[in-house]
Amino acid sequence: MPSGTLGRRDVLPLVVFLGASFVGAAIGSLVTVASLAPWYAGLAKPSWTPSGAVIGAIWTVLYALMGIAAWLVWRETGWTLSLPLVLFAIQLALNVLWSVLFFGLENLAAGLAGILVLWVAVAATLVGFWRVRRAAGGLFVPYLAWVTIATALNLVLWQVKPPSATLGLSNLLRPRCDPTVPPRHPQMCPWGS
Repeated sequence: MPSGTLGRRDVLPLVVFLGASFVGAAIGSLVTVASLAPWYAGLAKPSWTPSGAVIGAIWTVLYALMGIAAWLVWRETGWTLSLPLVLFAIQLALNVLWSVLFFGLENLAAGLAGILVLWVAVAATLVGFWRVRRAAGGLFVPYLAWVTIATALNLVLWQVKPPSATLGLSNLLRPRCDPTVPPRHPQMCPWGS
């Protein structure tokens, strides 16, 4: 497919890739909004934490850039199964998964593990896209930068409110239960804090 011209047959795939990105955004947002208060609002956050409005605006731009980048790769590869587009789908699913782990389960440790895997997937997608079309890889640079900031924030939040001092995988992955706040998921916090 020629990469320099835009025809009518290019519009539907652009809508598909933007739609896929924003469906991922919508699912992640539904999970996130439900935990903003009181859980996320009650966390001790560093002074450099962006405001909710800034976070929302940045994610909106990033999801648009993701969709456009995938479309640019599609224009080069077509609908054949290509590693870069598979990586795109994987990182999008991991993006949603991070929202579920961090906000949905209100679990800082699981969120940290999830975002580290997401960071690797975003970096791999960036490299894969770059190899097909540099502009597509370049559109992923702000996303990787933002996930890096989100990873740092997730790490700081986890360090400030770490899991119990007892070591073990079950203690690292279980949600933190605050006895002063009724848990949204009481079945997940039967042991208390």
